[in-house]
Amino acid sequence: MTQASKQQRDILVTSALPYANGPIHLGHLLEYIQTDIWVRFQNMRGHNCYYVCADDAHGTAIMLRAEREGITPEQLIDRIRQEHQEDFAGFHIRFDNYYSTHSEENQYFSEYIYRQLKDNDHIATRKITQFFDPEKEMFLADRFIKGTCPKCKTEDQYGDNCEACGATYTPAELINPRSAVSGATPVEKESEHYFFKLPEFHDFLSKWTRSGALQPQVANKLAEWLDAGLQEWDISRDAPYFGFEIPDAPGKYFYVWLDAPIGYLASFKNLCNREGIDFEHFWKKDSSAEVYHFIGKDIINFHALFWPSMLHDAGFRTPTAVWAHGFVTVNGKKMSKSRGTFIMARTYLDHLDPEYLRYYFAAKLTGGVDDMDLNLEDFAARVNSDLVGKVVNIASRSAGFITKRFDGKLGKVTEQDKLKEFIDAGEQIAEFYEAREFGRAMRRIMELADIANQYVNDEQPWVIAKQEGQDDKLQAICTNALNMFRLLMTYLAPVLPKTADAAQSFLNSRLDWNNRAALLENHGIDKFKPLMNRVDMAQIEKMLDASKEEMPAAVGQPSAAPTADLEPVAEEIEFPDFAKVDLRVAKIVKAEHVE
Repeated sequence: MTQASKQQRDILVTSALPYANGPIHLGHLLEYIQTDIWVRFQNMRGHNCYYVCADDAHGTAIMLRAEREGITPEQLIDRIRQEHQEDFAGFHIRFDNYYSTHSEENQYFSEYIYRQLKDNDHIATRKITQFFDPEKEMFLADRFIKGTCPKCKTEDQYGDNCEACGATYTPAELINPRSAVSGATPVEKESEHYFFKLPEFHDFLSKWTRSGALQPQVANKLAEWLDAGLQEWDISRDAPYFGFEIPDAPGKYFYVWLDAPIGYLASFKNLCNREGIDFEHFWKKDSSAEVYHFIGKDIINFHALFWPSMLHDAGFRTPTAVWAHGFVTVNGKKMSKSRGTFIMARTYLDHLDPEYLRYYFAAKLTGGVDDMDLNLEDFAARVNSDLVGKVVNIASRSAGFITKRFDGKLGKVTEQDKLKEFIDAGEQIAEFYEAREFGRAMRRIMELADIANQYVNDEQPWVIAKQEGQDDKLQAICTNALNMFRLLMTYLAPVLPKTADAAQSFLNSRLDWNNRAALLENHGIDKFKPLMNRVDMAQIEKMLDASKEEMPAAVGQPSAAPTADLEPVAEEIEFPDFAKVDLRVAKIVKAEHVE
């Protein structure tokens, strides 16, 4: 199917599920803003595009935080989900369904897929040895073990790497290891675990990863992994654990990363049941619908290896594409609580217009996986120059004359050729949006805004307004300018939905991408009201100060114990190090296949 296709498409879009263990911050928002812009664009083009997401609501960290707060895990995830929804709504991110992985639908699909994998002989069991907290009576992942680095002897380091010297090691190599949950000295203990036999999908993945479903740089990285050989994937965790118990395996639970992507199916199924949408049309093996996953580059392995293999083996279709983006830095550095650049969504909303950030992210987004820097001085300058100084300025310089001199009525368009350039540019801009090249789309839109402003500067309506007998010319100049403004706002509507709504109200005209060639002539408009204010660096400084004050306590551990700083989405890692997520030390004692 070609970009910006005229044929109506059925599209399902997802973003990665935020972890139900803490607030949303600006680093997370990049993905949801990127996805929302793409979905809004598709809907403006007349396609059936659904956007679903959910909270990732299982795992040890959630269980421990709920215990620390003296509430149930269910109470915790319900509260966090409400907070997440409020944050997303504040940034005009519009989901068709925002659900939870702790749901009946997700349990059904998790068990169904597991049984299909098991029936197809793609599940194995074997005994492994792990560290165990004798006080909490629970097995410990590496991030819940701390001790002294065996290389540089720095104390209070995590179980898999030293933040002081950068060394990597196993928890068994730590000096004086202790549980980050209780402070107790962990012991080694054996347990039977369940594994997904991923190596048996090598040939399938070799083809799928080169099918065009991934960005080239991602496909190249995965090819290296495939060449090196895949490992079986541990999909089980031992009680106590907050999640779904594995069928016919008492005390064993699905690892959170097994049921998290299945949450895409569950959230969409919940929407389908509510709205009467055909679930099978989107997810059956030979579906003609399109399914796209927007994710961060640190979780490519789960979405481009495990997930398509599970879907394929369970009889579902695989994604049309998995699109990864990079990380967000602020002022050229990793987000920092001490510098105030670890900015929570709520803190931003308390100080600045969310559409500033939507535009800035759009202006810098490409279809690749490069990291993005939120330079706060550039942020203010770009918003003030592009949105306030260029786009909104066109309307503010023209609308007043129409209201005061012509009773709010536009006249005839006299610059058909110039406006044709604006109309024709819509196809190129649509191609940029389709390819997620939002930065290129914004640059083309701003080129048009420059043309519109130059037109107003050249025609000087403020001078014409003072000349006798020039009313028709004045009305035509302002009519031309406001038609240019309307086209610009049509192209910016996926990025600036609230401003676009205000522009529609002021113009008394719907911003219709596919009908953009229908110009406004002899048409009544309402009185113009300022659409956007300039960014003041003082506002940004206040936001940074507030961020310094709002450093949240580490979550997931009792306050008396050493703490692990857990964020609501998997910790960011470098692109070549995807496979380090949740590494564990294990000794194979016995191996056998499940009958």
